[in-house]
Amino acid sequence: MRPFRTSLSVAAVALAISLAGCSTATTSSTSTSSTSSDSGTTTTNQQAVTAGTIEEDTHYDSDDLTWDAATEVAISLADGGSKVTSSASTGVAVDGNTVTISAAGTYHLSGSLSDGRIVVAAGEQDTVRIILDGVELGNSSGSPFVVQSADEAIVYLEDGSTNTLTDATTYADQSEDAPNAALYSMADLTIAGTGSLTVNGKSNDGIVSKDGLVMAAGKVTVDAVDDGIRGKDYTVLLDGAYQVTAGGDGVKADNDTDEGRGWLLVSGGSLTVNAGDDGVKAYNALTVSGGTVAVAESEEGLEAQHIAISGGDVTVTSNDDGVNASGGSTTSTDAGAAGGGPGGGGMGGGEMAAGDYTVDVSGGTLTINSEGDGLDSNGSATISGGTVVVNGPTNDGNGALDVNGELVVTGGTVAAAGSAGMAVTPVTSSTQSGVQLTFDSPVSAGTPVHIVDSSGAVVATFVTTKAVSSLVFSSSAISAGGTYTVYTGGNADADSGVTTGSISGAEEQGTVTAGEYTQAQGPGGGGGRW
Repeated sequence: MRPFRTSLSVAAVALAISLAGCSTATTSSTSTSSTSSDSGTTTTNQQAVTAGTIEEDTHYDSDDLTWDAATEVAISLADGGSKVTSSASTGVAVDGNTVTISAAGTYHLSGSLSDGRIVVAAGEQDTVRIILDGVELGNSSGSPFVVQSADEAIVYLEDGSTNTLTDATTYADQSEDAPNAALYSMADLTIAGTGSLTVNGKSNDGIVSKDGLVMAAGKVTVDAVDDGIRGKDYTVLLDGAYQVTAGGDGVKADNDTDEGRGWLLVSGGSLTVNAGDDGVKAYNALTVSGGTVAVAESEEGLEAQHIAISGGDVTVTSNDDGVNASGGSTTSTDAGAAGGGPGGGGMGGGEMAAGDYTVDVSGGTLTINSEGDGLDSNGSATISGGTVVVNGPTNDGNGALDVNGELVVTGGTVAAAGSAGMAVTPVTSSTQSGVQLTFDSPVSAGTPVHIVDSSGAVVATFVTTKAVSSLVFSSSAISAGGTYTVYTGGNADADSGVTTGSISGAEEQGTVTAGEYTQAQGPGGGGGRW
């Protein structure tokens, strides 16, 4: 396994994440063969892992997705009759309904096993490429697809193919290190190709790598009793379409012992998650730099020690916190300078000291619909670009924004609506101004809220999705010290979120001065109050 960068803390996720030159890997099964050059780097510098540096920071190498088709070893799967049908290889052994691959190479599988298993038991320096081309595997006592050993295993989904893996409801081997997923790998794992793969994790997890996991392409559907897709050192989504339904966490990277590992990157493709626990989770850093992430159901939507969004389109629905910077290793600091009162800042949600946790939004769109806190950091939060919309809680025990340290806004558009009891506002050091609105009576769902400048121009319209008592709004259209009139009702050009509209037929609520925040410490707190 190649070495890779060993530190991904605050400075790492605060860096801008460049998409230059990389979003999707080119894949082919018909080009000339190539040799992967795994010349990774190790450095103590804190740098963000990006799509542009993914071949340095992980096992992944796009060259591994090209090969000479003439070298493929064809294997036909059939109950009681699996066999090598071309390019005979000493690297394949068939024992009943178990097919074991023990050497580097490219293996082209087709057919089905109703109660069988594919086992990869290759050398620690071997790259094993397995093409699934219309494969259906089931197993009545455990996992149907296990990578026991290899340097890297590549599961390539042949163009136009449909493939299915289904494990047992109860595993015969319950030991600590035994497989516990329908697709289980002890080695670095890459999934690529343009075909489709359905994974049914009927006992525990769907797809698991106990090392690194890169999802480079493919249409993958996972339905798992516990976690859907789980890498250890890292989990990367470069491209493809992923639909995950999980009783536990949806997609995660969970190495909590090795420094700089346990990170997750989404740089392209589309991911939809319905999770019984957390939607997308990393122990260390969770980064979205491109693609589409839709957490349709979760307890907490996105969770990691450090969360960075620099691009893409992220939507989160959660029963608890929407975006939650927590967990990981804690380094408590005195957050007194960011306390409540005029000027806003942090120390919402229980007056807890700030730790080594960050949320950084520098681009893309982030839309949250939460029953608990909307955007929550047990440390600090920074918004410098993109659009952040929070449809937060209706109860005063949680807030649309909950930051224990400082909330700094220097750019982008922020609209955070919810209850008034725990409202958190930007600190005075924020270079972009905003307004804080608190209503005596909740504004009903679907109602446009308009912010109008002194010339009578509507500078912002926000449409609620639930009853709200508070709205914190910041954008470049708001001038510090300016006086703005707030209206409710009238017309809007969208059904929800930040949009444009008119005040024809709207009701005037009062005026507010930009930049005059009042940190709420109980029901009724806030800036402009009506």
